[in-house]
Amino acid sequence: MDKSLYVAMTGASANLRAQAAVSQNLANVSTPGFRALLSHTETFKIEGHGLKSRFDATRADGGFDDRMGPLLSTGRDTDVALREGLWLAVADTEGQEAYTRGGELSVNQNGLLVTASGRSVLGENGPIAIPPHAKLEIAGDGTISVVPLGQGPETQAIVARIKVVEAPGRELERGLDGLFRRADGEPAVPMAGNVLMTGMVEGSNVNAADALVRMIELARSFEMQVRSIKTADENARSANSLLRMSG
Repeated sequence: MDKSLYVAMTGASANLRAQAAVSQNLANVSTPGFRALLSHTETFKIEGHGLKSRFDATRADGGFDDRMGPLLSTGRDTDVALREGLWLAVADTEGQEAYTRGGELSVNQNGLLVTASGRSVLGENGPIAIPPHAKLEIAGDGTISVVPLGQGPETQAIVARIKVVEAPGRELERGLDGLFRRADGEPAVPMAGNVLMTGMVEGSNVNAADALVRMIELARSFEMQVRSIKTADENARSANSLLRMSG
């Protein structure tokens, strides 16, 4: 009885956590550059008093799906998509370097180049500031050129270069803010050359159909675990009734 209750209880708890991960994936199916969350369960023996059959099922961090999402053409001068294995360097809320694949960029009211979530894009010398301009272009190597406001095309000049780094997915961890960082805390290696594709963004790599099927599977599994708990409780009540009658 103890074993069946514990298996059902920990299994139901793990299912709930897995459903949360799938729900987050579904919520970000249209988020540019989003990497699908992965999850799995692990077992470990519960120490202390109780039967030796007590094993807990816990959700382990499965990392993220590092496969590229589809490339979506936008035609916007500030939108960029990165080559496979490369990451855009941005500043987190503490001003530290972090990474993202979201290339939906824009210039905010303060003249800073930012992502769709408002993170400052980093260049070789920190956050990139864009002066007032009539035209802005981002080259494949990340250099940003502008034609100053009120000037002709002959005055076009390079103002910054977007910092793009290389880091295998296995070396990165996703933070609670959705940004990625190297697991060892060290900065990733900057890359030069043709690192960007302009006028397009990388879409989310979440497969909506697979995620929906997974959600249904988890919901049914959770129902079975709850039913097992109820059945174990009913069996325990019946056994207690028999013991009282025999007494």
